[in-house]
Amino acid sequence: QVQLVESGGGLVQAGGSLRLSCAASARRFSRYAMGWFRQAPGKEREFVAGIILTGSRIKYADSVEGRFTISMDNAKNILYLYMNTLEPEDTAVYYCAGKVVKSDTWTEWGQGTQVTVSS
Repeated sequence: QVQLVESGGGLVQAGGSLRLSCAASARRFSRYAMGWFRQAPGKEREFVAGIILTGSRIKYADSVEGRFTISMDNAKNILYLYMNTLEPEDTAVYYCAGKVVKSDTWTEWGQGTQVTVSS
């Protein structure tokens, strides 16, 4: 099972930017998807963005569309989430996840990284 380790979280003012990284311990192949989720205090974990490793399909939650960008460096096994124009509502613990494309279940999870956006 691949290990996922997130980094890059922190405190930023509204309107600012952050880049999250997720390092995978092993290489995955084309039939694999990776994504970002987040969980705010008192709320359920929600999908933020996802990508199939071939780069052929990318999906964003409506709340981040146009502000966040997901990308994958397959050579380095690192998943990124570029977050721009951050809002206080983006405050949450952000998790990296992975799954087989055909599965509905995300089976691999990182430990999470805190993102706090101040107003």
